[in-house]
Amino acid sequence: MSLLSIPNLAGLVRDTLRAPRPTFARLMALKIDRVTLWQTLLLVVVLSIFVGEVSNLVLVAMLPADGARPLLLTPLTLGLIQMAILVVSVFLIDWIGRSFGGKGRFPDAILAVAWVQFIMMCLQILQFVAMLLVPPLAGLILLAGMVLFFWLLTNFIAELHGFDNLGKVFGMIVMVLIGVALGLSFLLTLVGVTVPR
Repeated sequence: MSLLSIPNLAGLVRDTLRAPRPTFARLMALKIDRVTLWQTLLLVVVLSIFVGEVSNLVLVAMLPADGARPLLLTPLTLGLIQMAILVVSVFLIDWIGRSFGGKGRFPDAILAVAWVQFIMMCLQILQFVAMLLVPPLAGLILLAGMVLFFWLLTNFIAELHGFDNLGKVFGMIVMVLIGVALGLSFLLTLVGVTVPR
């Protein structure tokens, strides 16, 4: 049975939620080549944008006719931004992990980002369904998704680089996020981009 079959993917998602590190170790053991992993990451981004666009179309259609419409980025722009962020994340996970003594392989850094993104996409679908059927539950899923994202990423990076202390890995992730946010803010200021008031 193919790894990409729905039963296999569903089983891997379930196992990842139950035991992130052992499941990610199983995925790394597959030794998927770098080209396939980049293609997989691109595919996940495309699917994520598709799910987001379908959600937006449905939700906008549910708004009152005279209600204000949200300003949305085009799918291409959103996809390029998301892909750029994920590619930068791959290199940061590999480079910073190695600078702290990690032993991870670069292709497995791609795998970590792609698999986290896939699970977040599954959660995105769940949140959309909840928004249609039980709207108050959608907010809880969003909060749970944020916690899940950091939990999975911390475990994946720890398994990737052979780190034992999850607390230190999480602290490293937070510091990197703050550094990237500050650097991006500084760069945008240099080029004259300001936040509208």
